[in-house]
Amino acid sequence: MNQRISGSKSVDEYIAAFPEPVQQILEKIRETIKELAPAAIEKIAYGIPTFWLNENLVHFAAFKSHIGFYPTPSGIEAFKDELSTFKTSKGAVQFPIDKPIPLSLIKKIVKYRVATTNKNVGKRGL
Repeated sequence: MNQRISGSKSVDEYIAAFPEPVQQILEKIRETIKELAPAAIEKIAYGIPTFWLNENLVHFAAFKSHIGFYPTPSGIEAFKDELSTFKTSKGAVQFPIDKPIPLSLIKKIVKYRVATTNKNVGKRGL
């Protein structure tokens, strides 16, 4: 990531720093998250777009050859079978930028994360 992108102060500024085709992908992901988590706060955290709902809900970012999607380790674990065709780590998945982004899977993961964060509120006393 270049300095202009990593120093973004808003999600709009972050997205605008990419070429148009990547901007379109990022906007689709952003709108998908907003649709499913309308109460979530949108911000830049760790230098990337983040949605906060009682805790970090999800993050996403663009790279040269993939879109990183970060639904926390619980989000990865809950959908490990559906994510098996993608490169994953403990809390992240990489969607190749040259293939269609699986928005229906992102929707499932975001719904899961919304339910999880809402359930966790009572556990942490938030």
